[in-house]
Amino acid sequence: MKIQRSGATPSVTPPAENFTGKVRFDAPFGGSGEGQVGGAAVTFEPGARTAWHTHPFGQTLIVTAGLGWAQREGGPKEEIRPGDIVWFEPGEKHWHGGTATTAMTHIAIALAKDGSRATWLEKVSDADYLG
Repeated sequence: MKIQRSGATPSVTPPAENFTGKVRFDAPFGGSGEGQVGGAAVTFEPGARTAWHTHPFGQTLIVTAGLGWAQREGGPKEEIRPGDIVWFEPGEKHWHGGTATTAMTHIAIALAKDGSRATWLEKVSDADYLG
Protein backbone atom coordinates (compact mmCIF):
# COMPACT_ATOMS: atom_id res chain seq x y z
CA MET A 1 0.00 0.00 0.00
CA LYS A 2 1.14 3.52 -0.76
CA ILE A 3 -0.42 6.64 0.75
CA GLN A 4 0.22 9.95 -0.94
CA ARG A 5 -0.28 12.53 1.79
CA SER A 6 -2.32 15.62 1.08
CA GLY A 7 -0.01 18.57 0.55
CA ALA A 8 3.04 16.37 -0.07
CA THR A 9 3.02 17.08 -3.80
CA PRO A 10 3.38 20.72 -4.89
CA SER A 11 0.66 22.27 -7.06
CA VAL A 12 1.69 22.58 -10.69
CA THR A 13 0.62 24.74 -13.61
CA PRO A 14 -0.11 22.70 -16.75
CA PRO A 15 1.42 23.61 -20.15
CA ALA A 16 -0.04 26.88 -21.50
CA GLU A 17 -0.42 25.40 -25.00
CA ASN A 18 -3.10 23.03 -23.66
CA PHE A 19 -5.10 25.48 -21.52
CA THR A 20 -6.53 28.99 -21.56
CA GLY A 21 -6.51 31.00 -18.32
CA LYS A 22 -5.32 30.12 -14.84
CA VAL A 23 -5.38 26.37 -14.15
CA ARG A 24 -3.84 24.39 -11.28
CA PHE A 25 -3.15 20.65 -10.91
CA ASP A 26 -2.99 19.27 -7.37
CA ALA A 27 -1.72 15.85 -6.28
CA PRO A 28 -1.35 14.30 -9.73
CA PHE A 29 -1.33 10.54 -9.46
CA GLY A 30 -0.56 7.64 -11.72
CA GLY A 31 1.97 5.07 -12.69
CA SER A 32 3.99 4.72 -15.83
CA GLY A 33 3.43 2.16 -18.52
CA GLU A 34 0.61 0.97 -20.74
CA GLY A 35 -2.89 1.25 -19.32
CA GLN A 36 -1.79 2.90 -16.08
CA VAL A 37 -4.45 5.12 -14.57
CA GLY A 38 -3.51 8.73 -13.95
CA GLY A 39 -5.19 11.87 -12.85
CA ALA A 40 -5.29 14.96 -10.70
CA ALA A 41 -7.55 17.42 -9.00
CA VAL A 42 -7.75 20.27 -11.51
CA THR A 43 -8.94 23.78 -10.63
CA PHE A 44 -10.02 26.21 -13.36
CA GLU A 45 -10.40 29.88 -12.44
CA PRO A 46 -13.28 31.79 -14.11
CA GLY A 47 -12.73 31.81 -17.87
CA ALA A 48 -10.12 29.03 -17.75
CA ARG A 49 -10.53 25.88 -19.82
CA THR A 50 -8.75 23.08 -21.59
CA ALA A 51 -7.99 23.09 -25.29
CA TRP A 52 -9.97 20.63 -27.39
CA HIS A 53 -8.56 17.16 -26.76
CA THR A 54 -9.23 13.43 -26.83
CA HIS A 55 -8.28 10.46 -24.62
CA PRO A 56 -7.35 7.04 -26.02
CA PHE A 57 -9.40 5.15 -23.41
CA GLY A 58 -11.85 7.93 -22.50
CA GLN A 59 -11.89 10.20 -19.46
CA THR A 60 -13.90 10.47 -16.26
CA LEU A 61 -14.40 13.80 -14.48
CA ILE A 62 -15.78 14.00 -10.95
CA VAL A 63 -16.79 17.59 -10.18
CA THR A 64 -15.93 18.50 -6.58
CA ALA A 65 -16.45 22.27 -6.36
CA GLY A 66 -17.80 25.30 -8.20
CA LEU A 67 -19.63 25.45 -11.51
CA GLY A 68 -18.15 24.50 -14.86
CA TRP A 69 -18.85 23.83 -18.49
CA ALA A 70 -18.07 20.79 -20.62
CA GLN A 71 -18.70 20.22 -24.30
CA ARG A 72 -18.13 17.43 -26.78
CA GLU A 73 -17.64 18.26 -30.44
CA GLY A 74 -21.00 18.77 -32.14
CA GLY A 75 -22.91 18.84 -28.84
CA PRO A 76 -24.23 21.62 -26.62
CA LYS A 77 -22.16 23.23 -23.87
CA GLU A 78 -23.33 21.64 -20.59
CA GLU A 79 -23.18 22.93 -17.00
CA ILE A 80 -21.39 20.64 -14.57
CA ARG A 81 -21.72 20.90 -10.78
CA PRO A 82 -20.31 19.26 -7.64
CA GLY A 83 -21.30 15.60 -7.52
CA ASP A 84 -21.66 15.33 -11.31
CA ILE A 85 -19.65 12.61 -13.03
CA VAL A 86 -18.82 13.24 -16.68
CA TRP A 87 -17.67 10.48 -19.05
CA PHE A 88 -16.05 11.17 -22.40
CA GLU A 89 -15.85 8.21 -24.78
CA PRO A 90 -12.47 7.07 -26.17
CA GLY A 91 -11.44 9.45 -28.94
CA GLU A 92 -14.32 11.87 -28.25
CA LYS A 93 -13.15 15.45 -28.92
CA HIS A 94 -14.10 17.69 -26.00
CA TRP A 95 -13.14 20.50 -23.62
CA HIS A 96 -14.02 21.45 -20.02
CA GLY A 97 -13.35 24.27 -17.57
CA GLY A 98 -14.80 26.94 -15.32
CA THR A 99 -17.64 29.18 -16.44
CA ALA A 100 -17.00 32.80 -17.44
CA THR A 101 -17.70 33.91 -13.85
CA THR A 102 -17.16 30.82 -11.64
CA ALA A 103 -14.21 28.59 -10.78
CA MET A 104 -14.60 24.81 -10.97
CA THR A 105 -12.58 21.89 -9.59
CA HIS A 106 -12.80 18.31 -10.78
CA ILE A 107 -10.86 15.12 -10.41
CA ALA A 108 -9.80 13.96 -13.88
CA ILE A 109 -9.02 10.28 -14.47
CA ALA A 110 -7.67 8.67 -17.66
CA LEU A 111 -5.63 5.66 -18.76
CA ALA A 112 -2.39 5.85 -20.73
CA LYS A 113 -1.82 4.39 -24.18
CA ASP A 114 1.69 4.47 -25.66
CA GLY A 115 2.72 6.68 -22.73
CA SER A 116 0.05 9.34 -23.34
CA ARG A 117 -3.29 10.00 -21.63
CA ALA A 118 -4.41 12.80 -23.99
CA THR A 119 -4.03 14.11 -27.51
CA TRP A 120 -4.12 17.90 -27.40
CA LEU A 121 -5.71 19.83 -30.25
CA GLU A 122 -6.56 23.49 -30.97
CA LYS A 123 -7.56 25.91 -28.23
CA VAL A 124 -11.24 26.67 -27.66
CA SER A 125 -11.93 30.15 -29.06
CA ASP A 126 -13.54 32.80 -26.86
CA ALA A 127 -16.52 32.85 -29.27
CA ASP A 128 -17.04 29.08 -28.92
CA TYR A 129 -16.44 29.19 -25.15
CA LEU A 130 -18.99 31.95 -24.56
CA GLY A 131 -21.43 30.83 -27.30
